Amino acid sequence: MSPVPHRPDAGLHAHDIDVAYGSNVVVRAASVSLRAGTVTALIGPNGSGKSTLLRALARLHPPVGGSVAFADGADLRALSGKDIAKRITLLSQQRTAPGGVCVRELVEFGRHPHRSRWGGRDPEGPAAVERAMELTGLSGLADRPVQALSGGQAQRVWLAACLAQDTALLLLDEPTTFLDLRYQVEVLDVVRDLADRHGVGVGLVLHDLDQAAAVADRVLLLEDGRVTAEGGPADVLTAANLSRAYGIRVDVVLDPADGRIHTRAVGRFNDARVRTASV
Repeated sequence: MSPVPHRPDAGLHAHDIDVAYGSNVVVRAASVSLRAGTVTALIGPNGSGKSTLLRALARLHPPVGGSVAFADGADLRALSGKDIAKRITLLSQQRTAPGGVCVRELVEFGRHPHRSRWGGRDPEGPAAVERAMELTGLSGLADRPVQALSGGQAQRVWLAACLAQDTALLLLDEPTTFLDLRYQVEVLDVVRDLADRHGVGVGLVLHDLDQAAAVADRVLLLEDGRVTAEGGPADVLTAANLSRAYGIRVDVVLDPADGRIHTRAVGRFNDARVRTASV
């Protein structure tokens, strides 16, 4: 395997940041580091602040307290929007494709920070767009109208636009939403390849805990806007942590065959089936 490229800006460090909607602080004293070649997963129940924290790291929702700086020392608050877009890209949950564009055209939007003010030359653009479509399995749909695609296909187009932006840091908010099993696996494979082969620092929000265990090097568990556990998957994805955070019994099993972590939330129906089977 070829060595991972050195990307001095492929790191971001947030220290004790608070994020608010008006006077309502929804993320409190959160610290997170995204490192080159590392995948960091943010997990937690709905409303715990995962997506808000991710948006704050891209300055789409500026923190009201604390500090955020890139690995080379650049302060997030001091950079222009275009400079930030050359360093970090975010695939958010809220997005709307403009009417009348095809897949290739939407993916090309990801090249916006690399063009001049009036949309001038971008010598590396065509190759970056083709590579992004190939990685996301869209090459055969390049000329298809985006509005004619399924939800899962459209999700892959937005991911391709992020990849075409070719930043050293990539933030993904629930990137496997709407995707069938095959493309869920392939998207997570792309995430690992970006980190392992290209030195990209990746932060992503996931609801599927088994996916987080499989793809992430580090996991942050959020509860009510606070980071309550941080570390490797085995350290964070414990029955005690997850049961407390989600308010339901969560069993955690380590597969002896491959060493992977598997989780299972146990409700009344599941528990009844287990008791019946054991009689």
